[in-house]
Amino acid sequence: AEADADATAAAEAEADAAPTVEPARLVWIPGGVFTMGHDNRSLSPSTFDPDGEGPSRRVSVSGLWVGETEVSNREWAAFAAATGYESESERFGWSFVFEPQMTAQAAAEATQKVEVAPWWIAVNGATWRQPHGPGSDALTDELRHHPVVHVSWNDAVAYCAWAYPAGGGGVGAGRLPTEAEWELAARGAPADAERSYPWGDELEPAAGHRANIWQGHFPTKNSAEDGWTFTSPVNSFEPQNEHGLHHVIGNVWEWTRDYWTTRHRRSKKVLKDPRGPGRPAGAQGAVPDRVKKGGSFLCHASYCFRYRVTARSQNTEDTGTSNLGIRCARSAPPPANEKEEL
Repeated sequence: AEADADATAAAEAEADAAPTVEPARLVWIPGGVFTMGHDNRSLSPSTFDPDGEGPSRRVSVSGLWVGETEVSNREWAAFAAATGYESESERFGWSFVFEPQMTAQAAAEATQKVEVAPWWIAVNGATWRQPHGPGSDALTDELRHHPVVHVSWNDAVAYCAWAYPAGGGGVGAGRLPTEAEWELAARGAPADAERSYPWGDELEPAAGHRANIWQGHFPTKNSAEDGWTFTSPVNSFEPQNEHGLHHVIGNVWEWTRDYWTTRHRRSKKVLKDPRGPGRPAGAQGAVPDRVKKGGSFLCHASYCFRYRVTARSQNTEDTGTSNLGIRCARSAPPPANEKEEL
């Protein structure tokens, strides 16, 4: 508790001494009609059924504003300092860290692994401020522009609402995008382009690496051919599509607004602004799962081929990990001209 208090106080002091930190710029994503999901089980046999990637269904999604980048450590620190907000990982006192990321202190003290994925370690003291465990610091020059991690779905909702307050003229408060809105933004232009990745179907085009994902042999050897072993700055690499969005796939997973389900309704009609299911009626007191999209630096075709636009996964809404972050959105009228921003 003392360490958390010290970290919060340090963040507040640094924020007070630093220039005002603006949240990520929002860019306008025009509405469109596209095919959500797919029917090609052979594309990724290990994820198609467990993740509910199918069936394909036509959807119409309204335009919205979406963050140009994922939320950075520096941006989150400004929020924490201004509001005194404590993330769920801070309140719990621990979070999951990818084993090779752990600091020496974290590695020496770790006692608990995830049985089905032993590279995930429960690390006491791992929070957004100490992303690799005790002894690491998210606000160093090396990490302050990297995406904030160890943030839950609940934390993400709180940040987006604070960073982008509601305004007049139909300008809604910041929020998380729905899964369909996330796909609309990720697909680029035109919305109905049938692409595996935000830029096309070739993972590594002649121009070079477009995403921060795992190269080599997972989980023992990341050759880091893309320049990064773990996370990278939120604006590293060129934008991945025509909307100018960075790291829509790769780097860190991104929370969406929707509850998780693997059952989707195939319809002859175009579904308008689908929102996913209602809150599941599971066991009393159970924490529900929410959809996350985009994959992360840990994804590799041999294990987690989820850095595709149509791929999806989930976490309980109170979970934080070292590869899960935030991209905000908001509902508001379209820009009057190309230079207008929210």
